[in-house]
Amino acid sequence: MKNVEFPEVSLLITHYNRSSSLKRLFETLTSLDLTFSEVIVSDDGSKPEHLEKVKELLSTFQFTLVTTEKNRGLGNNINKGQDKVKTPYTFYMQEDFVPNIKLKRALSDGLQFLKEDSSLDIVRFYAFSNFPLLKPFKNGFSKMYFSNWSLNHLKFFYYSDHPHLRRKSFFEKFGRYDEGKKGDVTEFNMCLSFLKNGGKGVFYNEYLSLFDHSNTEEEPTTMERVYWRHKKDYLTLTMRSVYLLFKILKNTKQLIGTKKRHNTEHTAS
Repeated sequence: MKNVEFPEVSLLITHYNRSSSLKRLFETLTSLDLTFSEVIVSDDGSKPEHLEKVKELLSTFQFTLVTTEKNRGLGNNINKGQDKVKTPYTFYMQEDFVPNIKLKRALSDGLQFLKEDSSLDIVRFYAFSNFPLLKPFKNGFSKMYFSNWSLNHLKFFYYSDHPHLRRKSFFEKFGRYDEGKKGDVTEFNMCLSFLKNGGKGVFYNEYLSLFDHSNTEEEPTTMERVYWRHKKDYLTLTMRSVYLLFKILKNTKQLIGTKKRHNTEHTAS
């Protein structure tokens, strides 16, 4: 595909202390001839040396920079960036993702899905693991669904902070992101809200093929991994099975509790 323009889509990029990664992302988008109605970079109180480099990028690339005087966490960073969006659709990603040419077709298809089907709320393009509950859709996408009977704990991650396309009205249906909490808690609370409010979406089948998500030594990931979960000895596997069962029961209780609170609030209003 040649130059692809998305006049109805805003690109929202969240940034924190990875100015070189942000520059790399802008250069990649330029090389792909991928353009949007507007580009918004929401910075989460980066160190002065990184923020200065981001500001220098304004002389080369056209975007709106939204800043804050101190780090306020993922929820605040997405919220304040989304508040600046003017178009009907938002393509969200973090600064350390590097798209390739296949994204042009996938993004075009995703936008068309949202236009054709008002019941769809989100189009997901990336994940660390495959979403476990899928039904074949079209153009390399599948529809996600949720089942109370599934024993796969990943079923709760119907929503994800990884690259996705959504409607501007996302906040109206699912609420704003929680602020003042750790990033994984903020993300999971949005997952619960998404399920609670009947969110629907599609998932790109070859979810690892559209982006490179590698961090340099100079700008490493801030995500901490629990490596013991990946060991293969019998004791560890047994402990992991027990842990995942507990996690499913805990998350189910959270979802039911969230639904009850939502119903109570709705009745009271």
